[in-house]
Amino acid sequence: MVVKGEESDKILELFLKIGLDERTARNTIANNKVTANLTAVIHEAALANGCDRAIGNFLYTVATKYPANALVHRPKLLEYVVSSKIKTPAQLEAAFSFLSNVASEEFKRNEFEEACGVVYFSNSFHNLPANLVGELFGSIRKKHPWADPKMAKQLVDAKMYELLGERTAADDEKPSKKKEKKEKPAKVEKAVVDETPAQPSEEELNPFSIFPAPEDNIKVHTEVFFSNGSVLRCCNTRERLDNHLKVTGGRVFTRFPPEPNGYLHIGHAKAMFVDFGLAKERGGCCYLRYDDTNPEAEKKEYINHIEEIVQWMGWEPFKITYTSDYFPELYELAVELIRRGHAYVDHQTPEEIKEYREKKMNSPWRDRPIAESLKLFDDMKRGLIEEGKATLRMKQDMQSDNFNMYDLIAYRIKASMYLIDVQLMMSLFSYAIIFDIFFLYFQFTPHPHAGDKWCIYPSYDYAHCIVDSLENITHSLCTLEFETRRASYYWLLHVLDLYQPYVWEYSRLNVTNTVMSKRKLNYIVTNKYVDGWDDPRLMTLAGLRRRGVTSTAINSFVRGIGITRSDCSMIRLDRLEYHIREELNKTAPRVLVVLHPLKVVITNLESGSVLDLDAKKWPDALTDDTSAFYKAPFSNVVYIERSDFRMKDSKDYYGLAPGKSALLRYAFPIKCTDVILADDKETVLEIRAEYDPSKKSKPKGVLHWVAEPSPGSDPLKIEVRLFDKLFNSENPAELDNWLTDLNPNSKVVVPTAYAVPSLGKAAVGDTFQFERLGYFTVDKDSTAEKLVFNRTVTLKDTYSKGGK
Repeated sequence: MVVKGEESDKILELFLKIGLDERTARNTIANNKVTANLTAVIHEAALANGCDRAIGNFLYTVATKYPANALVHRPKLLEYVVSSKIKTPAQLEAAFSFLSNVASEEFKRNEFEEACGVVYFSNSFHNLPANLVGELFGSIRKKHPWADPKMAKQLVDAKMYELLGERTAADDEKPSKKKEKKEKPAKVEKAVVDETPAQPSEEELNPFSIFPAPEDNIKVHTEVFFSNGSVLRCCNTRERLDNHLKVTGGRVFTRFPPEPNGYLHIGHAKAMFVDFGLAKERGGCCYLRYDDTNPEAEKKEYINHIEEIVQWMGWEPFKITYTSDYFPELYELAVELIRRGHAYVDHQTPEEIKEYREKKMNSPWRDRPIAESLKLFDDMKRGLIEEGKATLRMKQDMQSDNFNMYDLIAYRIKASMYLIDVQLMMSLFSYAIIFDIFFLYFQFTPHPHAGDKWCIYPSYDYAHCIVDSLENITHSLCTLEFETRRASYYWLLHVLDLYQPYVWEYSRLNVTNTVMSKRKLNYIVTNKYVDGWDDPRLMTLAGLRRRGVTSTAINSFVRGIGITRSDCSMIRLDRLEYHIREELNKTAPRVLVVLHPLKVVITNLESGSVLDLDAKKWPDALTDDTSAFYKAPFSNVVYIERSDFRMKDSKDYYGLAPGKSALLRYAFPIKCTDVILADDKETVLEIRAEYDPSKKSKPKGVLHWVAEPSPGSDPLKIEVRLFDKLFNSENPAELDNWLTDLNPNSKVVVPTAYAVPSLGKAAVGDTFQFERLGYFTVDKDSTAEKLVFNRTVTLKDTYSKGGK
C-alpha cells in the first residue's frame, strides 16, 4: 500500500536529503517496492542525515538494480560507494555483475576490487610502455569499461608529455591531402576476398542459453512486498536444493501444462518449443501435464487431441501426468496450510469477493479460528456444503499492491444438488396411507480423469506451483501474463516449506488476422462460424495440419521468433507463410492443375491423338531420374486458366490473346487463331489454336494446362478450397465487434477443377505444388469419387522481400 500523510512527508524529506529532485522523490514514494528498498539502502549506508547528490544517485541505483540474490553483501558495496572508491556508473554495474555471480557465497575483497576497478587508478597508468601510447586512449574503454574517462584522459596526456615532451606546432599540422603518384603495380591474379559473414550470437545459435543450470537455483527468485513493510525474499535453502538435485540427478526437468478445455493453437507451439526444447537441449526431461482442475470445461476429446498433437509436433514427453493425479497430496497440503494459519474457509459470494478486493477489504471470515476452518473444509470435501456457499482462500495480503495477493481461492465446490421426492406407502389400521418424503441429494461433478471421487477442486493458483514442486520441475516457464502471479507462486511454496522451481516468463505468440483466445475460438467453433476446431482457417495446430502446414515449418517459425520478453509485438502472418513455403518448396512435388478451365481446341493436332509428355515433379530434376517425372497427356483438347486469356492484348501481358502465342509448360507453343463467344458476345466459350510441334517459336508467356486424357473424356475432376485470412483486421481481438471483422471470402470453394491423371493416386495429407497456383494438400473430406484439396499457401512471398 502506498504510504500517505505524515509518514509520506518523512520519507520525502529523507529522499530530498540525499539529493533526489522533488519530482523523482515523489514518484519514488508512489512505488512501494522502490520506497522500501531505497529507505533500507539509505539506513544501511548510514546517510539518513544526507549526502551529496552524486552519492545519492548511486544509492538510488543500488535500490533499484541491486541483485536480489546477494542482499547479504549490499552493506559492503555501500561502503565502497560512500567512500567514493566506486564512483562511476560503469564501476557500479561491474559490482552488480560480480555480486550477482557471488550470490550469498563468501565475499572476497581482492576479487571484487579487481572486477570493479577499485585499484585501477592507483597504479594502472604509471608503468605504460611507450609503444601503447598511440592506441591507449582508444582501447582503454574496451579494457576498463568502468574507468572515469576524464581521469583516463588526464593520465594519458601526462604519460605522453613524459615520453614526447611539450606539444609542438608540427603536432597540430593537418596531414596533406595531396595524393602521391604511385607506380603502376604489376598485374597479379585477383585475390580471393574472404567475406566471412557475421557470426550469429550465442542466443541465436542456442536460444536456451539464457536459462541457468539446476544447481544454480539457490538465488533469490523474487521479493514479495507486504503492505506492513516487510519483505519476503524467496529462495531455496542449500539443504532443500541438494535434496532436489539428488532426486533429479542434476538434470533439467520442465513441463508443458495445457488445460484440456479446447484444441491447442500456434501459441502452444511456442510453449512446446520452450518447454520440450530446453529439456532436449540440456539432456533433461519434460512432462506433459494436463492442468485438469476445472471438470466442467474439460473433455476426454481434448485430452486425446493434446497428446496426439504433441507427438505430431515432434515432441516426446518424459511422462504424461495430470494435476488430478495429485489431488490427495494437494488436499493434505491445503489442510496443512490451514493449520499454519495461512488459509481459511470463506462464505462470500463471487460478487462480494470482487467488491472486497476492489476496496482492499478483508473478508468477515478471514480471522475465524483454525479449528473451525478445518471442520468446514472437511465438510466441503464430504459434500455437505452446497456449491457456491463456501471456498477455501489463502490468507495473503488484501492491502498489497499486487492484486494476485488478494487472498486467492485455493478450493471451490463443484457439485449439483437434487431434491428427490420418494413416495412411502404404509399400512395403518388396514388403510393404505401414502407419505411424500423429500431427500436432498448432492451429485459430485464428474471429472474426465479422476471420475466422481471429488466434489472440491483446487484452483490453478493453488495447484500449479505445488505440482511443479512435487514433480521437481527445475524451470517453470510460462507467458508474461503470469508474471504478476510470481508473488503468489513463491509465497505459497515458502509457507509450505516446499522446493521452489526457477520461474521465467516469455512473450506470448500473437499472429495477425486471427484470434488466439480460447474463449473466442470456442465461440466461433460452437456457433459454426467455422467448420470445427480443425478448420484450416484457424490457427489451431489441428487446423494448420489440415491445411497442409508441417510441424517442421511451425517449429522453424517459432525458433525464428526467439524466446523474448517483449510482450507488445504482433507477428505478421506472412512471416509464418514464409517458413511454410520454405519447407514445402523442398518437399512438395509439382503437378498441373487448372482451377477455372477454359477449353482450347488445337486444330492442327489430329483428334484422338494423345501424347504422353514428361512433366517435372521437381524443378531441378535430372533427366536420367525417372522418379522425378510424371506423365502428362497432351491431346487436341486442352484446358487453361480462364484468367490466362484476354480478348485485348497489351505489352505487359504474357497470357494468350487473339493472334498471340504462349508456351504450354512441358509441351508446345500454341497460337490463338479463333475465339468462340456466347450469345452475349462477351463470354468466351472456347478458343481455337494451332500448336508448334517444332518448338521454334519462343513466346514469353508460360501457361499451365490440363488435357483430355482420351477423346471425349474430361480430365480428372477435383474440388479445391481456397483459404485466406479469417479476419480482415490485423488485430481483430481488440475490436468491440470482432465478429463483424470476419472475412467473408476466407473460404472459396472451386467445385470442379481439372487435374492430370497422376494426381488421382493422392492420399489424405499428401501435399503438392499446383504450378503457378500455390501449395495444396489432400483434405480428409476426400472420397473415392472425388478428391478435395485445401490451399495451404499461395506462391507469392511478401515476407522475404521485406527481410527475414
